[in-house]
Amino acid sequence: MSGVISRGVRAPIIREGDDIVKIVADCVEAAMAEDGFELHERDIVAVTESVVARADGNYAAVDDIASDVRAKLGGGTVGVVFPILSRNRFAICLRGIARGSKKVVLMLSYPSDEVGNHLFDLDALDESGVDPYRDLLTLEDYRRIFGVRVHPFTGVDYVEYYKGLIEEEGAEAEVVFSNRPEAITKFAKNVLCCDIHSRERTRRHVLAAGAEKALTLTEILNAPVNGSGYCPEYGLLGSNKANEDRVKLFPKNAQQVADGIRDELVRRTGVKVEAMVYGDGAFKDPVGKIWELADPVVSPGYTSGLVGLPNELKLKYLADNEFAGLTGEELTSAIRESIRKKDADLKGRMASEGTTPRRLTDLVGSLCDLTSGSGDKGTPIIVVQNYFKNYSE
Repeated sequence: MSGVISRGVRAPIIREGDDIVKIVADCVEAAMAEDGFELHERDIVAVTESVVARADGNYAAVDDIASDVRAKLGGGTVGVVFPILSRNRFAICLRGIARGSKKVVLMLSYPSDEVGNHLFDLDALDESGVDPYRDLLTLEDYRRIFGVRVHPFTGVDYVEYYKGLIEEEGAEAEVVFSNRPEAITKFAKNVLCCDIHSRERTRRHVLAAGAEKALTLTEILNAPVNGSGYCPEYGLLGSNKANEDRVKLFPKNAQQVADGIRDELVRRTGVKVEAMVYGDGAFKDPVGKIWELADPVVSPGYTSGLVGLPNELKLKYLADNEFAGLTGEELTSAIRESIRKKDADLKGRMASEGTTPRRLTDLVGSLCDLTSGSGDKGTPIIVVQNYFKNYSE
């Protein structure tokens, strides 16, 4: 009777230098013995990116960020475009940017950042008469129209917080507000595009408007600086605050770890599982309006069996349409037979309408992120079972 099972597995506190592949395999075997379950082919064993990067020692200091920014953007005036509003995700990065610059022109999108953290709500925008598609606001404009606004969850006025961080590092701070990335070129010719998923579009607009240099966060710490950690593909994207002077970067060895977990569990159990390293899930909070995905991808490393999209029939469609006249075992048998004979590609078919057309890694990674949580559950390892089984089996 059981369908998909997502099981959090506890682990020891991971430290730099730990063998993360061995720890995952040990913990999964211990959970199997304690809870009385077995692994089956195509079960999924996942581990959060945070402990993968921690075990690898993939950290960088504010000084390392500052050195890279100074070397790549000249150390003068730097335009910082569309950062997200986050003490955990961006504040330490901003310290490093400011430390490597004489002046930072911070351009914030409004009324919210890219992932849904609001400076103010839409009702306030409607009442203001401001056109978010056209109007550029100075800090004085912003304060006059919207006053002092704090984030409803954190209680932080991010405008003042970010401005203060820049000034604490000895740089001059100017804050403006616009949703047109090209507007930054009125203030700075060297630009750092700090958005996550729209970064290449932002860079394209900035360069077209005449910027001399336009980098994205993927190009800061994409190689070691003074022996620091780094991430070749994503740079500072996906980083988290470790302490007031250091960030933990997105893992640079995620694919190696995913393949290693699969191979180690095959060696120990004889069962070919899938494995993945997961970060933030991709889903939106209907109350806070925050889109969770502040990492550049949900999964930076995964085994080949997790490539692709679901190919599923909608059971309620079959029951209400093609087999509306059937009941009981006859209905069950007809639906199961339809599933067994379904086409390899159901795209465009009414019988698949309403199924989830998202990548398997995004779906499974989101499930893992929700299972492990982000606090004190202590389960950075997730075992997902029966994910690829359907009603016909």
